[in-house]
Amino acid sequence: MPASHTSTLDWIADYVTAQDRAIRSVPPAEIAAAIEVVKKAGREGRRIFVCGNGGNAANAAHFTTDLGKNASAAAPRPFKVLCIADNTAWMTAIGNDFTFDDVFVRQLTNHAEKGDLLILSSVSGNSPNLVAACQWAREHGLETLALVGGKRGKVAPLADHLLVIEEGHYGRVEDAQMNILHMICYAVCELGA
Repeated sequence: MPASHTSTLDWIADYVTAQDRAIRSVPPAEIAAAIEVVKKAGREGRRIFVCGNGGNAANAAHFTTDLGKNASAAAPRPFKVLCIADNTAWMTAIGNDFTFDDVFVRQLTNHAEKGDLLILSSVSGNSPNLVAACQWAREHGLETLALVGGKRGKVAPLADHLLVIEEGHYGRVEDAQMNILHMICYAVCELGA
């Protein structure tokens, strides 16, 4: 076997080991608590807003689809879930006419009410638009659930519920966050709301 192939196989094995360590860094009891936060919001008919940047914007959209379609089909009532990282026209208008830091806050201003739930995912926890959204949510009585990487960032102390993936590698953190978001959805599908 060529040396480069062997080194690639070793790299893959190391990556998988590190990925497993990343997801296992989050205590199952904390994931279970996050599942209950989302299930409770759904049972109470509260709106759930989801956001992130870059890969986490894609994770937010994916989670919103799974919660809005799959989990809603298994729940007594559909989840009122909206990904506020999906509306490109609105986000670019806000970013262009105001500031990119407000792309989530200005959408929450239009839609959110006291008691709603905001779910944020970020590797660094320092994206100014996520920090602003979490701060706005606190000031307006929304419940917040944040998924962040090992650096925690400025979002961490603002969140009501916090899941920390103790890892700094962006890909592994985002993958672990999506694993957790899938667990939230499939807990509803397979265990009930």
